[in-house]
Amino acid sequence: MNTDKLSQRLEAVTNYIPSGARIADIGSDHAYLPCYAVKKGIVPFAIAGEVVEGPFQSAKKQVEMEGLLDQISVRKGNGLEVINPGEVDCITIAGMGGALIAAILEEGKSKLDSVQRLVLQPNLSAISIRTWLIEHGWELIAEEILEEDGKIYEILAAEKGKPLKPYKNTEQGLLMGPFLIEEKSVVFQTKWQGELRNWERILMQLEKAADNKETKKRKQELKQKIKMVGEVLKQ
Repeated sequence: MNTDKLSQRLEAVTNYIPSGARIADIGSDHAYLPCYAVKKGIVPFAIAGEVVEGPFQSAKKQVEMEGLLDQISVRKGNGLEVINPGEVDCITIAGMGGALIAAILEEGKSKLDSVQRLVLQPNLSAISIRTWLIEHGWELIAEEILEEDGKIYEILAAEKGKPLKPYKNTEQGLLMGPFLIEEKSVVFQTKWQGELRNWERILMQLEKAADNKETKKRKQELKQKIKMVGEVLKQ
């Protein structure tokens, strides 16, 4: 992977960046995504944000090497603290857990007033992001699921709007993704069939365990998830 050819996952993220938007890529690592987006003419300006010193230095070096210092500002800081209010139209956050992405958005929500789109790629727990979006008035406008190097990734794009609009069944949609449920791609089915097998295995182990209050609660949760996902896959 380099600034001319991104991984399939990151290239998919750039597909949801509005043309001409000013972006902030949070947790930018080597700043590959901002460099690619600027070089391809997708965006005129980008911020590459990094909280860790090593990746921050790597990003600075990469941007300098590409001769993009006029168009990409590399900044060190935690989450959205690298952005000034009104500075960007689109935020990308890729390659973190969903709970961490939701926490970054929550901590930096005062910076989101001018932001028109969020493009988020969690490695796990996309439900954490969908829940945050609903609670804060953001509407999912697109989702994508893909497999790369044996791992499955989801991409969520959201804009301010009617948060519940895409959801037919909120509980199912939060867990599995309202657009992804509609599409039911091969990758989607692979992911959730794998989750079902895992939950059924855990449930079998719990059936053999001591039947205390905590075990009963866990078994009930698993049975509900198994039923819910099973219904979607049979549709």
